Amino acid sequence: MTTATLLETNITSLPLLHRGKVRDIYVVDENNLLIIQTDRISAFDVILPTPIPGKGKILTKISRFWFERLAHIIPNHLTDIPPESVILPGERDQVTDRAFIVKKLKPLPIEAIVRGYISGSGWRDYQHSGTICGITLPEGLREADRIPGGAIFTPSTKAQAGSHDENISYTSCEQILGAPLASVVSKYAIALYSAAADYALTRNIIIADTKFEFGLDDNNQIYLIDEALTPDSSRFWPTEGYQPGKTPSSYDKQFIRDWLEQTGWNKTPPAPAIPAEILTKTVEKYQEAYQVLVQ
Repeated sequence: MTTATLLETNITSLPLLHRGKVRDIYVVDENNLLIIQTDRISAFDVILPTPIPGKGKILTKISRFWFERLAHIIPNHLTDIPPESVILPGERDQVTDRAFIVKKLKPLPIEAIVRGYISGSGWRDYQHSGTICGITLPEGLREADRIPGGAIFTPSTKAQAGSHDENISYTSCEQILGAPLASVVSKYAIALYSAAADYALTRNIIIADTKFEFGLDDNNQIYLIDEALTPDSSRFWPTEGYQPGKTPSSYDKQFIRDWLEQTGWNKTPPAPAIPAEILTKTVEKYQEAYQVLVQ
């Protein structure tokens, strides 16, 4: 692979605020932040040692598409400030096509997960208890079945790198956010998922589930932040070949997760390096997701 990768940024012209699992965040001024999508990839909340060539640029394009498409539902944190305008000329290769200048907001301390189909940790919870995040579902559902009655809001905690997100009940979400804000987040998350899922079906993609993050400004106005409906934060299944009762093929990082499960890795740092053939197939899946959804 000859595509240049960016595992970690080094912007000296701005203060580093936070280095997350995938994104590096710098302070532009009191009102704005620079968010750079690196080529890092995490799985099971652990950053893998091998970057995915071009991944950050693909995620940036997909997120921008969704931010713009869903802006009629909720405002988002994007600004019109070019990232190249706030850094030194020699640092531009670290931000071109992979960065946003965004409003500085207060992130909410939960991840807003919406599930339209039963898969992943939701499937495991259902097999064990017949519920997902405390929501009782009908008996007899199969893996990858569409959830009867429509999409459900199943929040989780936010884990730092190396720790694991934990699914929580809606009651716990209310305790963390307060009941009024929890209700607002749930309604926005389901509305965003539903609009995106309806569109994706016109492109022959099923969005099985996704994760949103929200933030508040000083006036407690809520915004969609972070990323939106990317292969990192969603399960994308092609409609072709979809069949409940088995794990569907996907356009997302489930491919990496499946490979990791086969290695016997215990899901704690350090993670194993990704072999070249797995890397190549992962890049292809991310590119295909962009091409099918956006182009």
